[in-house]
Amino acid sequence: MPTKWSQQNAGPSRTSDGPPDRKGTLYVVAVSIGHPDDVTLRAIQVLRKVDLIASEDPKATQQLLAHHHIQATVTSYGPRNLKEKAAVLLQRLQRGTDVALVSDCGSPLVVDPGHLFVAAAHAHGIPVIPVPGPSVVIAALTAAGLPCESFYLLGYLPSKPSHLTRCLNNALKRGAPTVAFCTVDSLMRAVHFLVNIAPRRFVVLACDLTRSSEHIIRGTSLQVSRNLPDVQGEQMTIVLAGRNRGGRDRK
Repeated sequence: MPTKWSQQNAGPSRTSDGPPDRKGTLYVVAVSIGHPDDVTLRAIQVLRKVDLIASEDPKATQQLLAHHHIQATVTSYGPRNLKEKAAVLLQRLQRGTDVALVSDCGSPLVVDPGHLFVAAAHAHGIPVIPVPGPSVVIAALTAAGLPCESFYLLGYLPSKPSHLTRCLNNALKRGAPTVAFCTVDSLMRAVHFLVNIAPRRFVVLACDLTRSSEHIIRGTSLQVSRNLPDVQGEQMTIVLAGRNRGGRDRK
């Protein structure tokens, strides 16, 4: 069942605004990272009942809602004009509209533009309720098989070679694993750099987690480099073992 409609800016919601003295609630909802059934029952319930869903990627959200037969009003939040969009959504909350904030996949605010909106809601006394669930970061770490009492989230690997080199040099010095999202190009450059600097450092590539094309490549950077021609996917995550946890760096 398709969603009712989508909008670029928050206009009329699925239900009328609440009474003037009632503030709405902002739900920060984690959604699936790939497989559409990897979403909590509570998340489904919240997405059904809210007046408005603010999404980083309305198209991806509509696909998820359609899979679960949810009718909802969806508006875009990001990647541009974030302050203006947050202000409009905040006005809706102040008038009693319940809003769910979702990412294109996984948990909002994790390498995601939602923090301005959530911070504004807190500043204006709007109730903020997290609805936890799937996370690419946690899924990659649990599949990596590395000690992860602590870890460092890098975000997306830089595309500029000098920035990438600096990030990887810093990651090699950490005692805990470093997790980063990457494109095919940045992944190739990162692995080639690691082969030259730390060929025996342990690396895990997690590609398209929870999807039918899911595959995980695990080994030293030198071993992983031999499998790079087979690496493909829409969603790629690299986990670099911490210092002294993945063998000596040099031969």
